[in-house]
Amino acid sequence: MNIIEKIIKAHLVEGCCCPGEEVKIRIDQTLCQDATGTMAFLELEAIGVDRVKTELSVQYIDHNTSQFGPENANDHLYLQSVCDAKGVLFSRAGNGICHQVHLERFGVPGKTLLGSDSHTPTGGGIGMLAIGAGGLDVALAMAGEPFKLTFPAVTGIRLTGALKPWVSAKDVILKVLSILGSKGNVGTAVEYFGSGVASLSVPERATITNMGAELGVTSSVFPSDEATLAFLTAEGRADSWIPLVPDPDAQYQKVIEIDLSSLAPMAACPSNPGNVKHLSECAGIPVSQVLIGSCTNSSLKDLHLVAAMLKGRKVLPGVSLGIAPGSRQVLQMLSEDGSLAVMLEAGCRILESACGPCIGQGFSPASGTVSVRTFNRNFLNRTGTKNDQCYLVSPESAVATALTGKLSDPRTVASDLGLEYPQWQMPARFRIDDSMIQQPAAHGSAGEIIRKETIGEPPHGSPLPENLDGEVLLQLEDKITTDHIMPAGANLKYRSNIPRYAQVVFECFNREGEPTFAERAAAVRDQGRAGVIVAGESYGQGSSREHAAICPMYLGVRVVIAFSIERIHAANLINFGILPLQFSKPEDYPLLTQGTSITINNLPAQIRAGATIIAELEKDGARQTITLQHQLSNEDAELVIRGGKLA
Repeated sequence: MNIIEKIIKAHLVEGCCCPGEEVKIRIDQTLCQDATGTMAFLELEAIGVDRVKTELSVQYIDHNTSQFGPENANDHLYLQSVCDAKGVLFSRAGNGICHQVHLERFGVPGKTLLGSDSHTPTGGGIGMLAIGAGGLDVALAMAGEPFKLTFPAVTGIRLTGALKPWVSAKDVILKVLSILGSKGNVGTAVEYFGSGVASLSVPERATITNMGAELGVTSSVFPSDEATLAFLTAEGRADSWIPLVPDPDAQYQKVIEIDLSSLAPMAACPSNPGNVKHLSECAGIPVSQVLIGSCTNSSLKDLHLVAAMLKGRKVLPGVSLGIAPGSRQVLQMLSEDGSLAVMLEAGCRILESACGPCIGQGFSPASGTVSVRTFNRNFLNRTGTKNDQCYLVSPESAVATALTGKLSDPRTVASDLGLEYPQWQMPARFRIDDSMIQQPAAHGSAGEIIRKETIGEPPHGSPLPENLDGEVLLQLEDKITTDHIMPAGANLKYRSNIPRYAQVVFECFNREGEPTFAERAAAVRDQGRAGVIVAGESYGQGSSREHAAICPMYLGVRVVIAFSIERIHAANLINFGILPLQFSKPEDYPLLTQGTSITINNLPAQIRAGATIIAELEKDGARQTITLQHQLSNEDAELVIRGGKLA
């Protein structure tokens, strides 16, 4: 067996370990972050769970740490008090980004981790099966329920050789994205193996598994080997280590060969992580802003390299260089070894150990300028600036760009400056200080759960109607992300107030002088009709935020029709009673324009009878019948029919 098969088999609760089959697995650990955690714990309370049943659950405060108005602080008070009551560790604001901290302090090879954040697969860097999911699925896992998934077809990526100077782990995952793309990988997972694995440290592996989320795969996993042991030993957690490698005769659905020594610096160009080019193809573009950090490239290794490149040099005037260490541990060690002073001397702006600019929480670029980031996503407008131009690169390329003021290949800049590539060695011991991680109270001894006025209740769905009378509210194209559906940035503070947050659903598609999407959807809902969303390929890419299902449900959306829907978002739609359907024929897509009426008679009976759904369309007095498909299991079919899991 390969590693992924081994972990799933060891945690199997129900089902057959065959690609494409539905299985249920036991979840050992969970993590939540504050943008998704508030709703997850409200759902946990709604389920009626007294104490979590997992081996370990951790709630992190890392997304909404900027507190403009009371909303974020109110959520944090609620989370701190509910974690105390439910037996969950609470990582305070300032302790760091969930994926970096969890890797450092809690990740265990061979364990399963379910997180309410799409970049949870970061844990695969130490041999965990780490999976991103919606908050309700994580709440159910905390309640002791198994997690349901499609047993993935595993793509093996055989690594050989070793990276050359000025080429990094970021370039490895960008290479993989250039091969597999950012759509069409639902139901698959990625496993790295081969002689080249040993040349990569855990921080490098974690960069690769973190950004593997942009492939749309279930998870990405590395072996647990001597490098893993060295990392865990340095974290004071050697007793957590187990060896975990694929069997010599392990099988993969397909194998991709990558010679690490053949790679060159790369960049994901605007506005999708899958839009990858060699950096040499886009070098020379003027840049006004550079950001280094986020959960992808904010480790001690990453930032030691940044400091070494900047030592004795200045950031070019006209370029703003921001650096966000991934954890308090990283920031403390940078402070103690002098690296932080080097960065400040060079003219860097030091940001909080939090997600911040990665989700549009500050540091937005000026209009019409280029931002270069070491982050994992560059979806249009995600920076907080409309029509932004954001490139994703390695820390090496980011520093080279900050020194020159233009998108630059670090090999060229190093040659011009006479720079030797900095060598890095894993510390024998990281600085360990868990004082900002609050342990929960003993069972039955916690204080009152604090719920301020800005926190509402999670809305319950209603059963599907026998005969659905609906209207197409929006016809969309390919690669619609959850950022398109539910914008983050300044609006994310309303995540605990569904009626308020729902006002910005599909805000980016609103037209000046016309009713907003929210207004149109609410009007259709108030007429007793169902809202319908139509889209192309890979609908629901990106963040796991379940608000991209909850808020449309609140506005009366009952059906999404697309050519394909990404895994996490499809699960969130089902969880909240929205029916995900696929086109049977491509030629039917142009028929479903905005305003088209759609009728599906005997809908529950049709869903239960099989995969085919017959619908009738009406526009401008003309009627037409089309055939749609669903891919629901019997269990999921009943969930949607009844209005979702909470219902």
